[in-house]
Amino acid sequence: MFDLQDALKKLPDNPGVYIMKDSKGEIIYIGKAVSLKNRVRQYFQNSKNHSPKVRAMVSHISEFEYIITDSELEALILECNLIKKNKPRYNILLKDDKHYPYIKVTINEEYPRVMVTRKHVKDGAKYFGPYTDVSAVRETIGIIKKLFKIRDCKKTVAYGKTIDRPCLNYHINRCLAPCQGNVDKEVYMEIIKNIMLFLSGKHEELVSELKTRMIKASEKLDFERAAEIRDEILSIEKISEKQKIISSALDDEDVIAYIKGDDGICIEVFFIRGGKLLGRENFYFDVDDVEEEILSQFIMQFYSDRDFIPRDIILQDEISEISIIESYLSDKKGSKVHIKVPKRGDKAKLIEMAKKNAEAALEQMKYKFLREKEMTEDSIKELQFILGLDDLPFRIEAFDISNIQGTDPVGSMIVFESGKPKNKDYRRFKIKTVKGPNDYASMEEIISRRYKRGIQERKEIDEGILAEGKFAQMPDLIMIDGGEGQVTAAKRVLNELGLNIPVCGMVKDGKHRTRGLIYNGEEISMYKESNAFKLITRIQDEVHRFAITYHRSLRDKGSVASVLDEIKGIGKTRRIALMKHFGSIEEIKKATIDDLKAVDGMNEASAKAVYEFFRDENN
Repeated sequence: MFDLQDALKKLPDNPGVYIMKDSKGEIIYIGKAVSLKNRVRQYFQNSKNHSPKVRAMVSHISEFEYIITDSELEALILECNLIKKNKPRYNILLKDDKHYPYIKVTINEEYPRVMVTRKHVKDGAKYFGPYTDVSAVRETIGIIKKLFKIRDCKKTVAYGKTIDRPCLNYHINRCLAPCQGNVDKEVYMEIIKNIMLFLSGKHEELVSELKTRMIKASEKLDFERAAEIRDEILSIEKISEKQKIISSALDDEDVIAYIKGDDGICIEVFFIRGGKLLGRENFYFDVDDVEEEILSQFIMQFYSDRDFIPRDIILQDEISEISIIESYLSDKKGSKVHIKVPKRGDKAKLIEMAKKNAEAALEQMKYKFLREKEMTEDSIKELQFILGLDDLPFRIEAFDISNIQGTDPVGSMIVFESGKPKNKDYRRFKIKTVKGPNDYASMEEIISRRYKRGIQERKEIDEGILAEGKFAQMPDLIMIDGGEGQVTAAKRVLNELGLNIPVCGMVKDGKHRTRGLIYNGEEISMYKESNAFKLITRIQDEVHRFAITYHRSLRDKGSVASVLDEIKGIGKTRRIALMKHFGSIEEIKKATIDDLKAVDGMNEASAKAVYEFFRDENN
């Protein structure tokens, strides 16, 4: 038994990370501290100064542990890594896993190319970005290729060496064909220089240079080339009008501001590159107070996976760990990173602009959340009406069975509460008592195991043996991915256990899409645009996805058997090769001996064994 008061007395006066756990041993909060002794004790002192969220969190703490570090910086990094790994309930969790795209110019090649990439590595190439609008990036790449006619192929093109024939891009006037020696290296690199001016936003310099070239072409009476350059200038000027300088310093910087609403905060990040706003992102967190800890956690999580970190980060408010975070980011970037909190001037105006955008985003989110809430509430009420249920189906549990390779079925259970998935209550089952693909018997087994466990846990809770149970909460409605047979199998088990829970089946049409429900022996047709139908479709798709994912993970680990294992001479290597080649057991059944011999690792004897196995009347 964890003695909280005794543990508080033994806390060290060292920097480190503390880990709060609930009665089930699950991590609910992770924090860092300059002094573990002082910081952790604060949670268990007078709660009047705590925010409602902190009070709620403390009420669930049953035990804690800590890790001592040598410095505050180590604590900061460790906290970030542990939060990302464990995803505690009461920490802010940055769910944005996007790697923003860059435009890469391969100046490390003799004849450089321009491409989109999501990785920023030190390979000698020149990177521009990151950009948040992928479509704008692709549009920019398209304009570059149209205007500058540089090579787009992956061929290794070296100066003085030619390839047999040029590609289609050359014939449609989209490439100068350096692979044929049609363009001098110095001329090509001049084009690349102009592209980098274009991507750097230095449109005026580029236009000035192009105008000079246009005049020279006219003087040489090369009016066709002069007209092409004129069109290039018009295109560049059109793009330039869309991009406005918002920072006269022409620096690379991120601007981070936030706005607090009734139910949370929205953090806005502006990406400014070369003084121009390239994009922005906003992040919503369900917290009731804005603390320094939240902002520092956000910054650490946001930049921990970034390939690019700007020289300057502009913050709305001071945070105590600025110098430590600066040190961490500078080390990651490889050059000095400055975190600034401006009070006046152009930088302060940027903060105000970001705050206004955060406020607008928060309003949009609020409307979106309200709309989603209305739709989910309506869908549950509609479902109650359609099935004629006495109570609102607040908690729905759905089940599915998966057979991918003919044997070893697995089962899955997902949970929806208030019309939304409750992922932490999802459960997976390996079928233990059923041999072969028997969906009805497999469904009986997983329904029996789930609800017998639930009954036992409720009994132990009533007797004071358990505080909580993973299966103790019973659903208001059970949904089965299947028809009347699966529903009957589930109801038979529930009757034996003395449970009166309504059960319906989710049936699909010939194209494997949701068609309607089976309830009390009858199929119920539904209006496909109704909220209830959309909810059922989400549930059916989710339970099927969860079952398939589990089965595939077991198969990849070699834990799932296959009917192929029954064939003499077919081991794991050949089984994997056959499945990879044909994709399914059904396709293997159709294969000829010659088809089977064509698979890596197969020979005449093994191919014949597989062929004959599937033509045996018992198979």
